[in-house]
Amino acid sequence: MKKPTLYLETSVPSYLLAEPSRDVIAVGRQELTRKWWLRDHGRFDIFVSEVVLEEAGEGNPKAAKKRLEFLEKFEVLKTTPEVERLAQFYVLNKVVPPKYQRDGAHLALASLFEIDFLCTWNFRHLANAFALKRFRDLNKKEGLFVPQVCTPEELFGE
Repeated sequence: MKKPTLYLETSVPSYLLAEPSRDVIAVGRQELTRKWWLRDHGRFDIFVSEVVLEEAGEGNPKAAKKRLEFLEKFEVLKTTPEVERLAQFYVLNKVVPPKYQRDGAHLALASLFEIDFLCTWNFRHLANAFALKRFRDLNKKEGLFVPQVCTPEELFGE
């Protein structure tokens, strides 16, 4: 039986690999991400993208190196002109703000490559009920695949 596919958005390895935070919410997300990863990540065929690698390489050089080394083992989805057009389309249709076009690229990649799940901790632009409604409605209207956008917590198996 074929495994479901999962697009690993940058926030997930960031929480998974980060030093313990002083923020209680971040600590909770780090712990949930680690528990999910240890227990359930093997249930999925996992993909990342050039956008994920670009984002993971930003910030603290030591942390960036750790994230990039972790991400090396996953298949990388390429950003194509079609992905770029769809990401811009999401901006124009207010799925994501113009300043955050890379979040639109994550959605575009998962949609165009027909990835079952887009796993993220980004509640501002990706795992946000209002943005998700706009995203789903727009994809359905355009006849595009609609991936399930969720957090690691939502992916805990039975």
